[in-house]
Amino acid sequence: MEKKELLYEGKAKKLFKTNEEEKLWVTYLNQATALNGVKKDTIAGKGQLNNQITSLIFSYLKQAGINSHFIQQISETDQLIEAVKMFPLEVVIRNVAAGSFSKRLGISEGTALDFPILEFYFKEDKLDDPMINEDHIAYLKIATKSEVQQIKELAHRINLALIQLFKDIGIRLVDFKLEFGKRQDGTIILADEISPDTCRLWDLATNEHLDKDIYRLDLGDLVPVYEEVLTRLKKLN
Repeated sequence: MEKKELLYEGKAKKLFKTNEEEKLWVTYLNQATALNGVKKDTIAGKGQLNNQITSLIFSYLKQAGINSHFIQQISETDQLIEAVKMFPLEVVIRNVAAGSFSKRLGISEGTALDFPILEFYFKEDKLDDPMINEDHIAYLKIATKSEVQQIKELAHRINLALIQLFKDIGIRLVDFKLEFGKRQDGTIILADEISPDTCRLWDLATNEHLDKDIYRLDLGDLVPVYEEVLTRLKKLN
């Protein structure tokens, strides 16, 4: 596989064309951001940790019957993915009250929710990724009603699978962000990444943070925390 020209550079990844049109090359960066990019630092080793964690989680989800754009990990920092048309949506599922959800609704952090709550956010940095509802999605022509329903169903399936995965390694899945893409035949699949950057993870025994809140809230060194998540995931394989 040959890496070609750069297609896109985001906060945490670079995306390249390859010599095969239907495949893309992703390089994970040693960059940490928070507050929609207001806080930014280079952290050695972060890219390879997120790449390896995402690769393991996507492989686990594939075994659970959930398709994603992930093809294979090709180095510590790089992976091959399927080229799909991305929906400009962030789908957040919350199992436990925390972060902005707690502040917005006045619910104490750590409160277990009666059922998983799904939220949509319009993926647009210039607007600070505002929360939107299904009427907004329809008005903006982001996705059809059928596509929204498929995305919601997939997100809840992924949530159930990840709750069990993380429980098996002593971690509580508090909340997390998903992104989805569409194949040329219209099939909707999971895309982007699943890592401590995109999940809020607490140790089941101690409630200690095992996610980017370590960086976001200046609680300590991010790398050992991500290494701990990777070490636990590797024990399942």
